[in-house]
Amino acid sequence: MVARIGSGPGADRVRNGCLPRQPLCTRAPTGRQPGVREPEPMTQRGKHRLPDPGQHRAPGGRRSYRLTVAGTAAVVGLVLAGTGVADGATTATVGTGGGPLKVRSAPASTASVVGTVANNCRLSILCQQNGARVVGKVRTTAAWDRLADGRYVSDGYVRRTGPAPATCAAPAPVAIATVTWAKPVTAPIWGGFRPPTRPTHDGDDLGALRGTPIGAAAAGTVVTAECNASPTHNCDVDGSAAILGCGWYVEVRHADNTVTRYCHMIRRPLVSVGQVVALGQTLGFVGSSGNSGAPHLHFEVHTGYPATRANAVDPVPFMIAHGAPLG
Repeated sequence: MVARIGSGPGADRVRNGCLPRQPLCTRAPTGRQPGVREPEPMTQRGKHRLPDPGQHRAPGGRRSYRLTVAGTAAVVGLVLAGTGVADGATTATVGTGGGPLKVRSAPASTASVVGTVANNCRLSILCQQNGARVVGKVRTTAAWDRLADGRYVSDGYVRRTGPAPATCAAPAPVAIATVTWAKPVTAPIWGGFRPPTRPTHDGDDLGALRGTPIGAAAAGTVVTAECNASPTHNCDVDGSAAILGCGWYVEVRHADNTVTRYCHMIRRPLVSVGQVVALGQTLGFVGSSGNSGAPHLHFEVHTGYPATRANAVDPVPFMIAHGAPLG
């Protein structure tokens, strides 16, 4: 079976070239390549919405400033390493029409980029699993293709002459890790989780003073640390109701796969993507960047990674249940 990844401006692309070790790979054309544009999941547009359904990030495709782990480009070699195709795998061909296709750590457009596959290169697809819905060049789908190295590309950009790859087997159950929790700031709750007047408000607003240190609610690994403000793309000033997005914000993934999100920081976070943080470690400071009318911390809890609207839960009862009530 041969599958070809579709081309067009919606392809998830960055500049790179084919790896010489891959015999199925044809070098991409030379010359200037089109700019990057992420495929957007099908979500309701709103002032505080994330590209993957969520709160306090500008709509997908908007520019953001991500603090990424140094050397991510080196992961490209993992995507096409080796000279063969895994047993039972489907062979797919990248056809972006320009720059290489982004490869992600999880089946979501908001997951971190861990490599690329150049235009006209082939890659091995082991199986498919559902993730964030993408409107692709070839189809609109929630299916993501798992590559031979365990990373993912959206099936919305894959053409096949045969049937779709097999569905990925469910992961083996693992023991749930024990996580110790603490409230990120001590402050009154200004706004609650999805009230009738704000049904897309996926967290709680804590009225902390400007400059208050924001502590990690539990130990974990930073998975996002970026500026998100549209149309200004400037998080170093106070925001307003006219600005879309979370401002300077951080997401931390914890040992039990819970993700916490901390929005509207006053300046660039103190932490970076990939950094391991301890319980209570300062991530940044309270501010009013992004979609904000006054200094406060917008705090979210998500019961899975990546964080989406579907897995957002009310932080108030969650933190009470974990021995760290907000307020």
